[in-house]
Amino acid sequence: MSFHSPFSVFQEEAPEIAAAFDGLVRSLIQSRGLDPKTKQLIYIGIKVAQGDILAVEFHVPMAKKLGATRDEIKDTILLTLTTNGLKGVTACLPRALEIYDRVE
Repeated sequence: MSFHSPFSVFQEEAPEIAAAFDGLVRSLIQSRGLDPKTKQLIYIGIKVAQGDILAVEFHVPMAKKLGATRDEIKDTILLTLTTNGLKGVTACLPRALEIYDRVE
């Protein structure tokens, strides 16, 4: 059995909806209220709060390429403690820092 990422399955099974979703994402990326690094950090925080390790693994390198420091990634994740408790932090913090340290 081969692995297909959940997003690729979404794109294959619902291409029109996936294209519309991509347009929404592009619009959010292009909005000017926040800089791109801040947007990535917020997104990481939201995904940690949801316990979405796969999204965190994908977005930590993006944040680092935009100039996010290791401490900024760590603080973003730790901020979710007050709203969501330990689950997201314990699930995502070790992996996020491991990926941050590995990515150039």
